[in-house]
Amino acid sequence: MKIIFNRQQILAAVSPLMIAASGKSTLSAIDGILIEAKHPDTCTFTAYDHEKGVRTTIETKVLEEGKYIINAQKFLGTMRVMDGGEVVFSVDSQLCAVFECGKSSHKMNALPGEDFPELPMLESERGFTLTCGTLREMLSKTMYAMGVNDQRPVLNGCFFEIEDNALMLVSCDSFKLAKCKLKEQIQNNNKDGSDLRYRFIVPVKTVNELYKLITGDGDKEINIYMTRRHIIFHIDNIIFFSRLIDGEYIDYDRIIIRQHKIYATVNRDVLLAALDRAALITEERVAGSVRSHVKLQFEGGLLKIMASSAAGSTYDEIETEHEGADILIAFNNRYLIDSVRACEAESVRIALSSPLTSVNIEPVQEEEENSEDLFMLLPVRMKE
Repeated sequence: MKIIFNRQQILAAVSPLMIAASGKSTLSAIDGILIEAKHPDTCTFTAYDHEKGVRTTIETKVLEEGKYIINAQKFLGTMRVMDGGEVVFSVDSQLCAVFECGKSSHKMNALPGEDFPELPMLESERGFTLTCGTLREMLSKTMYAMGVNDQRPVLNGCFFEIEDNALMLVSCDSFKLAKCKLKEQIQNNNKDGSDLRYRFIVPVKTVNELYKLITGDGDKEINIYMTRRHIIFHIDNIIFFSRLIDGEYIDYDRIIIRQHKIYATVNRDVLLAALDRAALITEERVAGSVRSHVKLQFEGGLLKIMASSAAGSTYDEIETEHEGADILIAFNNRYLIDSVRACEAESVRIALSSPLTSVNIEPVQEEEENSEDLFMLLPVRMKE
């Protein structure tokens, strides 16, 4: 194999592949990037770790076709440090890979492309199209609540439900839940003409990497295709694919309390600022001391925010619109900050019933809204 390419172009193409490439410096098929050079002048790069993978194709000058595996970290590192714009990359019959750029040359070992793990099917006749901005906004509201290493595998990801004119994302762990629903026209790409009806769970690592990939122009389209066990995202010239989590998602509607007894409306930014100040106390690490919780006391038209630990104490007062009885309740402050931050609105409505039951945090909607967001959080038991 022998190809000639632009160094900066290759750097931009290969960087996203590190999502699915190992950080190990040893050369093995699963740690590497599969490079396939074909006439007429195209080169495909693939990384795959059996859970998720990335594939991208770029135009290069192909002098000799071939298919080989190169260690991902070493390949990217070599591209970064080589001096020059045009790189000649070749692999000989002895599996010796050579980079030549200007007066510099660098050699490393390669593996035959046939050793690369077998890829799942990356083409499907079932799927839909969204804008990157829509998907990124919904992920930003829900991904914080995904489980990580939860004993229930279905919680270690984000649940998607797609119907013809609505997209809903739900994530949940043992302490918090986020539900985001958006009514929007979704382009149906099902080639058999069937309606859009999809329910699936995307693993937490895939969600986190997908969120990084869909930065930039919010109006840019992302094509999403479904197979029985995998989901495939087409973003520009990048194909990002991942296995799905098997199993039925939890009955999230059953655990959300709809009829609370106490309601308080508060300015979101003012509340976040007070909780950030409390975090100086609740997240202070003191030898032999665990992180403390933050207390919220709803009393009349005031919300009092208090925290204390071995490091000190903090106190804030915020004006609220309060309905119902007074109440004192405590939370893990980091979870509370994440829930309030995900609730994108000028004001948020907090619904409570008792110091030991979950609370709902919802945006105070403007007149007509095509979205429905709800963030649920469990309190912590106060020691005193």
